[in-house]
Amino acid sequence: MSSEITLFVNPTAGRGRGAHAAQPAAAALRDAGFSVRTVLGSDAADAARRVRAAVDAGTGALIAVGGDGMISLALQAVAGTPTPLGVIAVGTGNDFARALGLPVRDPAAAGRLAAEALLHDRTRAVDLGRVGGTWFGTVLASGFDSRVNDRGNRMRWPGGRFRYDLAMLAELAAFRPVPYLMTLDDGSVREIEATLVAVGNGSSYGGGMRICADARLDDGLFDVTVVGDCSRTTLLTVFPKVYRGTHLSHPVVSVHRAARVTLSAPGLTGYADGEPLGPLPLTAACVPAAVRVLCEAAGAL
Repeated sequence: MSSEITLFVNPTAGRGRGAHAAQPAAAALRDAGFSVRTVLGSDAADAARRVRAAVDAGTGALIAVGGDGMISLALQAVAGTPTPLGVIAVGTGNDFARALGLPVRDPAAAGRLAAEALLHDRTRAVDLGRVGGTWFGTVLASGFDSRVNDRGNRMRWPGGRFRYDLAMLAELAAFRPVPYLMTLDDGSVREIEATLVAVGNGSSYGGGMRICADARLDDGLFDVTVVGDCSRTTLLTVFPKVYRGTHLSHPVVSVHRAARVTLSAPGLTGYADGEPLGPLPLTAACVPAAVRVLCEAAGAL
């Protein structure tokens, strides 16, 4: 393994935490004897090109500093390659790190863990979802939650998470269940009325919302959570339970397991790892052991 490590940094992650987090992470790696090269980029496309070039050149590991959006960019470069991924989770969501049991918003601890994992060759093979040519690590969202994202992304004011709180209130006012066509693996097409359908490689999105609470990153299957046709009152009852994962027992919620999922519904955008994938229909495939992640110890997730 090359002793040169690539630190992939989003300086604006977590309202500026990314820039500060890079320093203790880099220090931990250098203290362990590694040479650290930092990659930024003028924008997401430029950063993606630079980090892919580092992987192609044989970097010893790619260490992503930021939130789930930064991890998403990193996954596009390392998935399907022998290059291990390290995660310094300092964004607003950090759901990929949560699913892996990695430190969150503690860059010094995360940097030390990555350095120790590299020294002792501790990696864990993790599944990823793939839609077309795009990889994702956590959840593909569609329905009420993706409409909140759409509306929030269109809003110019206010800033931060409050924008999405307002977007959620606006979407509740306009709320209607959606007619879906859903195909699991190679089975028949199912016609369902649903509030949302979430395809989980990992268990959570949105900073700890455990929409697919029982999903595991190493079982070769998605957990597909369907919140069915329900009223606004029922949705308001179910949605707060998502943070504890207790919504899965509600009568309007069903869970399916599949390695391949196709979703079609009118007027919906799919989001994965918080990033827009495009309009439905979309087909997601679970790819077993698609990436190696630097970890504290081997074992099931």
